[in-house]
Amino acid sequence: MEDYKTVLEGKCPFGGDRIGGAFTTPPTLAEWYPNRLRVEQLHRHGPRANPLGEDFDYRAAFAKIDLDTLKAEIKRFLTSSVAWWPSDYGNYGPQMIRMSWHSAGSYRIADGRGGAGEAMQRFAPINSWWDNGNVDKSRRLLWPIKQKYGAALSWADLIVLTGNCSLEIMGLPTYGFGGGREDAWEADDATYWGPEVFDMTQVDSFDEMVNRDKRWRGQNGDADYDLEQPLAASHQSLIYVNPEGPYASGDPMASARDIRITFTRMAMNDEETVALIAGGHAFGKSHGMVKADRIGAPPEIAAIEEMGLGWHNPEGTGNAEFTMTNGIEGSWTQNPTQWDNSYLENLLGLEWEQTRSPAGALQWTPVSGDAPRTPDAHIEGKSHALMMMTSDIALKVDPVYRPICERFLTDFDYFTEQFSKAWYKLTHRDMGPRERYVGPEVTIEPDLLWQDPIPERDYELVDAADIGALKQWILDSGLSVSDLAFTAFSAAVTYRDSDKRGGANGARLALAPQKDWAVNRRTVPVIARLREIMGAFNDGATGGKRVSLADLIVLGGTAAVEKAAADAGVALEVPFTAGRRDTTDELTDADSFEWLKPVVDGFRNYVDDHFTEVTAGRVAPEELFLDKAALLKLSAPEWVVLTGGLRALGANWDESEAGLFTDRVGVLSNDFFRVLTSMDYVWTKQDEAGLRFTLDDRDSGETRYTATRNDLVFGANSQLRNIAEFYAAEDGHPRMVRDFVKVWNKVMTADLF
Repeated sequence: MEDYKTVLEGKCPFGGDRIGGAFTTPPTLAEWYPNRLRVEQLHRHGPRANPLGEDFDYRAAFAKIDLDTLKAEIKRFLTSSVAWWPSDYGNYGPQMIRMSWHSAGSYRIADGRGGAGEAMQRFAPINSWWDNGNVDKSRRLLWPIKQKYGAALSWADLIVLTGNCSLEIMGLPTYGFGGGREDAWEADDATYWGPEVFDMTQVDSFDEMVNRDKRWRGQNGDADYDLEQPLAASHQSLIYVNPEGPYASGDPMASARDIRITFTRMAMNDEETVALIAGGHAFGKSHGMVKADRIGAPPEIAAIEEMGLGWHNPEGTGNAEFTMTNGIEGSWTQNPTQWDNSYLENLLGLEWEQTRSPAGALQWTPVSGDAPRTPDAHIEGKSHALMMMTSDIALKVDPVYRPICERFLTDFDYFTEQFSKAWYKLTHRDMGPRERYVGPEVTIEPDLLWQDPIPERDYELVDAADIGALKQWILDSGLSVSDLAFTAFSAAVTYRDSDKRGGANGARLALAPQKDWAVNRRTVPVIARLREIMGAFNDGATGGKRVSLADLIVLGGTAAVEKAAADAGVALEVPFTAGRRDTTDELTDADSFEWLKPVVDGFRNYVDDHFTEVTAGRVAPEELFLDKAALLKLSAPEWVVLTGGLRALGANWDESEAGLFTDRVGVLSNDFFRVLTSMDYVWTKQDEAGLRFTLDDRDSGETRYTATRNDLVFGANSQLRNIAEFYAAEDGHPRMVRDFVKVWNKVMTADLF
């Protein structure tokens, strides 16, 4: 039988004997110019990809759902079974917990990416990672419920809610649920998941995608053993760690080291780590009845007739007792559909020896033949030996994890509480502040530290007259336009849309660790002066009105931008929204916020002294600059105009002249763009790494300006240069000022939900 490629080789009516490609067929730009800056990624998830339209309010739609009714429908489904994918033990709960866990567990604290938000588990590359084998079946089983509720219930919320319902029907009291996660409508082709290159078309077995050779420095156990940032997973295509140990070594202590690093990068401490592993493994089983080289292609490259389902298993029925996922076979407990403490009882109370699964994976089995057994998931009356993974034995041998296990074993109520809270954190960590949660099960009291709490406001907000008076007070204080703008921007620029952390709200710029970062040292005297103004205003205010330091920092920037625009000949009012509150050291997790410290911040022309990757050819400063623009959810024009305006305002972190292509610093001119696009200059590299440059007059050779890569990129990159030329034109200045003010306000209010 001819396949479709053979048919296409026939003579075409429009000439030529062969069709070699079509729209998107490689080589594309990625193959032609692999090192080009992919600015177009700032525009992914655009409105043209979303069939709901820009006016659809998902949060409002979800709030109208009767959550009790929805949960009852999910729970009825969980204890059913369908022939094309039968449930283990007559309960889909354990399978759905894995789906939820793997959706949320991709979160990483370094850049806030990953997590359950947007339900990226539906798309490549995540949907085709080896660790997500057969998760596609879980979502397909849920389709009837998603189909019924339509746009009012996102996949992202359904995936997490189903995990909660699964825990509840098996006896765990969950800590709460917050909805409001909006779905993505296209694959993520930008997030960095690791340096390992994997060509799925050139392998004999798809488990070969599990590799780790390029993301680690040193050897497991060495003092300098370290996982590359911003990664969290120990291996390519895994959510966490290899359950067989690093390199499938079966070494529990080595596994414990990887677990600690990986779960720390997921923002989990040691107790939360043990709670999640021990709690999650209280349910269900692992599947390893078929060797990996027998399993078919993952969903993204499966045959078209598979209709988006991957991991085809040719053995037996291909499911039920023949199921294959990670290759390890068996259950941890005697009752895999009941919340109890038997996982820890078995782990600590039994002796374990290494064995092999039917698929050949390394696992552990009780030494004693008298050990409890676990029932078969599908064949009534049949039982099996219990199973542990190397990553389970790691909890037993690690000197920190073991005492936590022992406490959980002796205090089951405490273990229950800690697993419930850790699960809540796992599945909600990327949602940001509690204000973003929707639904009747939102846990309100107390605020948890990982939610970055800010005390409620107990005073009246300043009005328009107060705002005008405060702006003048600030401008008369002796603080410069540059310092005010720099300080306001420094407070706001920590925001990242990936997990809704950071931003000006809370005034954490004035608290540790942010106040101690080198990039923020210019802000310290400015904040001290603003505190004085705040104190004086609040002491004299009437009617219960007060102004927070957070609002005053932003208001100082507002006043500065207005003055800079007026001095440039463009009179306008910069929007200001009051209502930010101040938080405290006690409500700030300093260790967690340390991850927001920038390595590169091109907006403030900052590059950390220890940044050396550019010399190794791995990543350039402008690539991390693009990364930050994406985290701020900026478009390419917004990125360009914001940077040009900040250069005009003199907002460099160290008050250097790099990129300040003007003799009127503090005036909101378009001088940056005019010089950047001028052919009157030659750009000359000043260091071997190519981090610093001079702009030399083309005719005289005289050095006129200095610059960094974070300046030059706006003239060197073709897409960015076209935008820079727009603002450099004779009619570009008024538009540049207006556009700068718009994006300035966007950044200042990004964290006001």
